[in-house]
Amino acid sequence: MFKSNIGGGDADHITIRGYDLVEDLIDKRDFVDVLCLTVLGSFPDANQRRIINMFLVTAADHGLTPSALATRLTLHGAPESMQGAVAAGLLGAGSRFLGVVEYAARFLQQAVADFDGPADDAATLAIHAEHVVAREREARRRIPGIGHPIHVDADPRCEKILAVAADCGYNGRHCRYALALAAAAGRVFGKPVPLNATGAKAAVLLDMGLSPEFGKGMTLIGRVAGLIAHIIEEREHPISQAVWDVASGNLAGH
Repeated sequence: MFKSNIGGGDADHITIRGYDLVEDLIDKRDFVDVLCLTVLGSFPDANQRRIINMFLVTAADHGLTPSALATRLTLHGAPESMQGAVAAGLLGAGSRFLGVVEYAARFLQQAVADFDGPADDAATLAIHAEHVVAREREARRRIPGIGHPIHVDADPRCEKILAVAADCGYNGRHCRYALALAAAAGRVFGKPVPLNATGAKAAVLLDMGLSPEFGKGMTLIGRVAGLIAHIIEEREHPISQAVWDVASGNLAGH
């Protein structure tokens, strides 16, 4: 007999983690509450709710990104399949776009675990961070969570994310290391390599005691809202045929 601890139901009731959907949740709890209950197994406190809501808002849409274009082009080929278009946009979430928070969190998690100095010793922290950056540079590996192709001097989202995290009491060891890592990268590369929103979210996530997978999940859930918006806009003001025409012309030119 198969069973899930997440939820279930019978002819008269539907439950999520033991709570009755109709009596306990509908019109009594908001979506972030139920999301946390479903994924984490308990309701969030006020600070957790504030941070998770911020993560969802931050991820909602970033314009005509690869995920949005994948959604629009898939809809162009299968206009009847809204779910297929959303899925296409999410399938590209990975180490370069949309899924970076998971990789940034894993990298930061390991770097902090390897640092055996005092958490408040800024000098020792800086030396360790420089060693990590130099090691990754020598291996020709990108460090997830730092640098940005557009926000080359500073990511405007980071200050806000870290300020809210500090206000909620989540500016711990991982946040300090993330900032030290970005500063070290700037020294090693000789130019600004700012902490980006993904790196900031990864650090806060870990200081909350949450997993890298949860961070990626929040990004995917938040981005669904944006992808649905792109689907609606594509149906009303289509651009996919024009994108295809340009791509086909470029290919023909070679």
